[in-house]
Amino acid sequence: MTTPKIPGRGNGGSGQQISRRPARLRILLALMAATAAAVVLAACGSPGGSSSGSPGGSSGSSSPVAAASSTLKTAKIGGATVLTNGKGFTLYSFAPDTPTTSKCYGTCAVYWPPVIGTAAAGSGLPGTVGTIKRTDGSEQLTYNGHPLYTYIGDSAPGQASGNNINLNGGLWLEVPVSR
Repeated sequence: MTTPKIPGRGNGGSGQQISRRPARLRILLALMAATAAAVVLAACGSPGGSSSGSPGGSSGSSSPVAAASSTLKTAKIGGATVLTNGKGFTLYSFAPDTPTTSKCYGTCAVYWPPVIGTAAAGSGLPGTVGTIKRTDGSEQLTYNGHPLYTYIGDSAPGQASGNNINLNGGLWLEVPVSR
């Protein structure tokens, strides 16, 4: 790549040249850092996005995060009957998890907020509802041995934007409910 000569630089015809690549790289890195900061701030400002305060507090707006002491329900989404939180947001499982351990922390938990608290199975919900202890000491809900999560990309009840996504080290699937 030829780089332009910058007038007023160098001594006479020394041909001192500078490249524009480092400036472009700095701009790109700054934009990426700003985007990452915005995602983190948005997650911290939403219910359940911070470790302080109560998860799923009522702010009057819809949020995919399940409130503590909520009821698990079912909904028909895309032809399948799936598990939802009390607000109707689809619940997901993460393939690398075990029945006693969540593998989703840090950035993963920003995009896939764990369902924290206690819950009761809605009437007629088959299966077993339980909890596991996360590394921060909070209780995460499980259904039939699968730790449960919502997805930040679901902006309204009845969506399943996170289904069948391979991200954060494993496959994410909506939690099916069989009758």
